[in-house]
Amino acid sequence: MSVIENYHADALKSFRNYKLIAERAIGQVSKEEFFAAIDSEANSIAVIVKHIAGNLHSRWRDFLTTDGEKPDRNRDAEFEIIGDTREGLMEFWETGWQTLFDNIGPLTEEDFTKTITIRGEPHTIVEAVNRQLTHYAYHVGQIVLLAKHFKSAEWKSLSVPRNRSADFNRYLAEEQKKGVDNVGRFQVGEVIGKMDKTKRLSESESG
Repeated sequence: MSVIENYHADALKSFRNYKLIAERAIGQVSKEEFFAAIDSEANSIAVIVKHIAGNLHSRWRDFLTTDGEKPDRNRDAEFEIIGDTREGLMEFWETGWQTLFDNIGPLTEEDFTKTITIRGEPHTIVEAVNRQLTHYAYHVGQIVLLAKHFKSAEWKSLSVPRNRSADFNRYLAEEQKKGVDNVGRFQVGEVIGKMDKTKRLSESESG
């Protein structure tokens, strides 16, 4: 695998992982929490979802052939919630991400030699991908922070919880011995859940 092929695959994986992290956080909040802003200057989860979706549609549609800031995008409106529903925003989110995957997935090594523009500014393909990857990571972090704030003690961790690092590392080592690949940081919630379930079953059987 060439350096470009490796970068391409890793970028795709990272985009999918950040989408998943955001959705696991969003899935924990109520409708009220989804639309709630913690102060007058803060964005709600709903606003962040709408903004990311708007960005996705604009940046990735006709990625190689048109400027990344599309004429039909109304960025300011992405920060207003007027008549929007949770279902509608999540559909907008989903189609935005699909636009990304439909356009980044088929990229060839030759495509990575091309230059595109965003607001008229030239970008190599790597620069453009990195720009969007870091932008989405920034906003996904905001979503996670807000969701964790709202759920407090009810929050289901998306990373290794406090005082569980040794348990998690032990689980990974056992899985790797079995030849199981790709069990890691973005599946932490599922891993911890399986570990706790196994522990409860063991305790009930011994009791």
